[in-house]
Amino acid sequence: MPKGSLTIAPPRSSTPESLRGAALLGPALVAGVAYVDPGNVASNMTAGASYGYLLVWVVVVANVIAWLVQYLSAKLGVVTGRSLPELLGERLQHRAARRAYWFQAELVAMATDIAEVIGGAVALQLLFDLPLLLGGLITGAVSMVLLAVQGRRGARPFEFIVIGLLVVVTVGFLAGLLVAPPDPSAALGGLVPRFTDSGSVLLAASILGATIMPHAIYAHSALARDRFGTAAAHSPAALTGAAERIPGVPSDRVHSVARLLRVTRWDVTLAMVVAGAVNLGMLLLAATTLPGVAGTDSLEGAHAALSTQLGPLIGTLFAVGLLASGLASTAVGAYAGAEIMHGLLRVRIAMPVRRLVTLIPALLILGLGVDPTFALVLSQVALSFGIPFALIPLVALTARRGTLGRYANRPWTTVAGIVAAGLLVTLNAVLLWLLLTGV
Repeated sequence: MPKGSLTIAPPRSSTPESLRGAALLGPALVAGVAYVDPGNVASNMTAGASYGYLLVWVVVVANVIAWLVQYLSAKLGVVTGRSLPELLGERLQHRAARRAYWFQAELVAMATDIAEVIGGAVALQLLFDLPLLLGGLITGAVSMVLLAVQGRRGARPFEFIVIGLLVVVTVGFLAGLLVAPPDPSAALGGLVPRFTDSGSVLLAASILGATIMPHAIYAHSALARDRFGTAAAHSPAALTGAAERIPGVPSDRVHSVARLLRVTRWDVTLAMVVAGAVNLGMLLLAATTLPGVAGTDSLEGAHAALSTQLGPLIGTLFAVGLLASGLASTAVGAYAGAEIMHGLLRVRIAMPVRRLVTLIPALLILGLGVDPTFALVLSQVALSFGIPFALIPLVALTARRGTLGRYANRPWTTVAGIVAAGLLVTLNAVLLWLLLTGV
């Protein structure tokens, strides 16, 4: 450089570092909607009404496991630029194996749709006295609109809408605790792990299935990929921590994969704190206000009991929260189902067509008059059996340096993932034995 010349430093951004990091939050909150869907409402309210504070520990353990699972899923999408279904589709060489894996994952997606569409239909009936079948159709139609936003406007507007619905869910389900706070000592007593009968084991599996949802594992890796991972895919720099430009972020900002993973940890933590508070709040509300009240083992009965004991405002807020959870979670569930099909079968079907097909089981249940709450709880049990098929490959892939390079799991993380998968598989085996023997 010639003597006397000046070096002009590039202008520094006036935006605080914390605000720039906050702008990257969102994918985990969208995936976190799956943790407060109508299936969660049915499982947690039924558990609190039937067993009081007994299963508080299940909600807490499920939320801790969920944090680990969702972070691993997001990390996979950020670093590789591909979703879990895409990576599995590449590794399952035999067509029959891919189709078999897709079939069980598709059943999981349909079970998710059953819970979410039924929940939305029940909420519309509670709020506007609409027939359940019509409510299911409306819920499905709204989900198509949300998916159209995601397809045409991109990830960020979709995230804003879903996060807004999540705020409504949180207010709707936790407002009752302000009127009827739980007994602190009894709630703390519920942290002691125990069961009393096969019914409590069934509800524990239902809570786990509703909290650690397989479709949320698939969806989060895809959401992270869509926001952050495309630029990192197949890039040696991504695996060494060098900086990459990230789609969706202004071109004058550069983020390293390491920084994105730090933001992702905060994103997942925030999402799980919100989801955990809502789930725990629902169980505590039911345990405090609904034990001994007839008919509280159903969503309709719980709504009526809350309205009677805590006032019509709390009942209305509960119904609004239920509706918001159904609308938001059914859109996320459809997004996950489309990603599962694309990743494993390498087939893309127009989202409206797929949405119509996956609505059929839920609409049949509503049309045949099956008890909505019973169908919701059983759908969550079905989801719990799908957890190992998503969780075990997730732990295996994120532990491989050949997949994530320097961002592969540390040994303790892999051990924690293996323990979590083992606990879930064991619980499901016990549950199946109880169901078959009628104990």
